[in-house]
Amino acid sequence: MQGVLKTNPFTIHEITSAETYAVRHPVLRAGRPLETCAMPGDDAEDTFHLGLFDEDKLIGVVTFMNATKPQFKGKQYQLRGMAVLDGYQGKGLGNLLVAAGEARLKAAGYKLLWCNARIKALNFYTRKGFKIEGEPFEIEPIGTHYLLYKNLE
Repeated sequence: MQGVLKTNPFTIHEITSAETYAVRHPVLRAGRPLETCAMPGDDAEDTFHLGLFDEDKLIGVVTFMNATKPQFKGKQYQLRGMAVLDGYQGKGLGNLLVAAGEARLKAAGYKLLWCNARIKALNFYTRKGFKIEGEPFEIEPIGTHYLLYKNLE
């Protein structure tokens, strides 16, 4: 396990892909079977998952996968499965998760982070410095998404 980041009263540390389901399911896959929380690449050796804890309660998750998009150059990673439980949203806690992942990627020499973001998450990502690339597109059965990217340099 990578080091623990403590931001009182919250902590962030690496978790397993299966542990992400406790937050992915109610936030990203509500009303769908639990197994829809699994994402291709979740268990790849170079994928890492971060969990945000309020004491012992897992309240937020994010996944970082070594995946490339041809429209971007250089060393890049994909952010996926970003979710914070409803009662904790709007408090800046998602920022803590993304910042922890970005710091780890920068330290490893990665230059760009990209993601496919739902419309309702656009403001979250653009406030963090992500830019929209191209036109909106559909991911069935989830809905409309935008490709976003952020330079980590």
